Amino acid sequence: MQHPKTQKIDLNSEYPCPCRRRGRLTPIVLTEAFGCDRCQQIFVLQENGYVIEQLSTNYPYKRSWRWTGHQWHIAHSSLGRGYFPLTLFIIFGLIFLLLLTTLNSPLSYSITFRVVAALVLSMMLVLMLWLACRR
Repeated sequence: MQHPKTQKIDLNSEYPCPCRRRGRLTPIVLTEAFGCDRCQQIFVLQENGYVIEQLSTNYPYKRSWRWTGHQWHIAHSSLGRGYFPLTLFIIFGLIFLLLLTTLNSPLSYSITFRVVAALVLSMMLVLMLWLACRR
């Protein structure tokens, strides 16, 4: 599902390069791709013609953009946004269960150790969520 302002990308038109302001994207003949005359990057058409994706990249994730008619906007995947509330619910549920079992423990001498372990584990889960949503 595309953003309401997003326009379909025409394979026969030229566009400004999303990486550099001075470059121009020109269509590559017999493909569904564009090439930049300045930075020599290749961009492939995705999602029924509404998104271009940078083909060769040094980044650990693929970069993609949507055309609004005047400028490019970074296209974010909807997968990360859909799982974000579920992941937060699971993390806070685990934290609650860890703290509940820690406080109801019959051994009182190791309560501080268990609380610290629960907090370290919860911080590791939050770090994993942050790393997963960063892309």
